[in-house]
Amino acid sequence: MSQLQVDELTFRVRESRRRKTLEITVDRQGELVIAAPTGTDPQLMREFVTEKRYWIYKKLAEKAERHRPLPKKEYVDGEGFLYLGRSYRLKKVPASEQTAPLKLDAGRFRLREDALPDARQHFIRWYTRRATDWLTRQVNAHARRLEVSPAGVKVQDLGYRWGSCGKGEWVYFHWKTILLPRPIAEYVAVHELIHLHEPHHTPAFWRRLERAMPDYEQRKQWLAVHGIEVEGV
Repeated sequence: MSQLQVDELTFRVRESRRRKTLEITVDRQGELVIAAPTGTDPQLMREFVTEKRYWIYKKLAEKAERHRPLPKKEYVDGEGFLYLGRSYRLKKVPASEQTAPLKLDAGRFRLREDALPDARQHFIRWYTRRATDWLTRQVNAHARRLEVSPAGVKVQDLGYRWGSCGKGEWVYFHWKTILLPRPIAEYVAVHELIHLHEPHHTPAFWRRLERAMPDYEQRKQWLAVHGIEVEGV
């Protein structure tokens, strides 16, 4: 029995002569296990992990949510909701006052009263649209300088990952990225673009990132310390 390290993920390897295929499981304690035929090339296992990483992070996030009580938004007047690092207060308004279920106006999130039962989904859709626009601008602004040509930006729920690079050089971001302060969200964008040059967190990756963003270490540290404190909806 041995271990396999793929970026920040550590797998316990179970080899068996009777096994013909690779399989990944996440046990009850959140430990990652990869079952493989005896003698499987570690590089093949790494490639398999890369293909399955979205599923892996989704499962890890599900287990983390079950074991960690998360603060729940109540959608009451005066409650704060983050947008690019700043907290904006919520105000519920009559349906007659605005056409959109939710909008940010005059320094407040304005939620139509009749939209309250689906408030969480309205916030997620609002954040997703804003994140797509803002992060696309960031990616376009940095891509030429970094000599990469991403296929585009997709924003979705990535579990506890802020970003990822997918097949076809699409760049993926968690919708919660738009809740982070601007310099930190920019770091997430540049970090993922560097992965188009260097797929893994090798020394070459960090050297390239430092050239692109000399203060990346401070931003990275902020995200490691405070990222978990960023509340969603």
